[in-house]
Amino acid sequence: MPYEFHQTRHVEFAETDLAGIVHFANFFRYMEEAEHAFFRSLGLSVHGEIGGRLIGWPRIHARCSYIAPLRFEEQFEVHLVVCGKRRKSIAYEFLFRRQGGELVARGKLAVVCASPDPATGRLRAVDIPRQIDEKIEVAPAELLRTLRAERCAASPRSSNNAPPASPPPLSEGEQ
Repeated sequence: MPYEFHQTRHVEFAETDLAGIVHFANFFRYMEEAEHAFFRSLGLSVHGEIGGRLIGWPRIHARCSYIAPLRFEEQFEVHLVVCGKRRKSIAYEFLFRRQGGELVARGKLAVVCASPDPATGRLRAVDIPRQIDEKIEVAPAELLRTLRAERCAASPRSSNNAPPASPPPLSEGEQ
C-alpha cells in the first residue's frame, strides 16, 4: 500500500512576490495539490460520495517551516509522506526540494475525514471509509526516523544556537 508520493512542478510567476520568491502561503497550496494528486494516483478523490454519503477532508492542523527561497521558474519536488493514520484522520509530512536535492521547506498537514450530518448539515468526523483506508498506510518506522533526523538537522537556529520555540500543545478538542 502507498505511503508516499512525489510531485514535480515549476514555480509560476503568479506564485511569487515582488522579489521573485515564492510567497509563503503557496507552500500550503503545494501541500494540498500533492495530497489531491496522491489520492488521484490511488483512484480516489478528496471530495466525493462514498457509500451514499459525501466525504471530505478538512484541515485540522497545518504548518510549514522555510529553509531557503524558491524563485520564479525553478523546478522543485514535493514529497508527501503519510506519517500517521487513525480511524478518522491522516497526517502528512511534506519535503520541498529544489532540483538537485536541496531542502527548501518542510510542512505538515493533518486532515480529518468528515461528512455532513444529515439532520443538521454540520460537518462531523467519520471513520475513514474502507475503500480509502485499505489503500493508504503509514510510512515504515525507518523512513519516519530518517525524516525526523533530517528535520532536526535542517531546523533554523537562533543566533544563540538555541532550538526554535515549539508551538503550544494542542488542546483536547484540537487533537
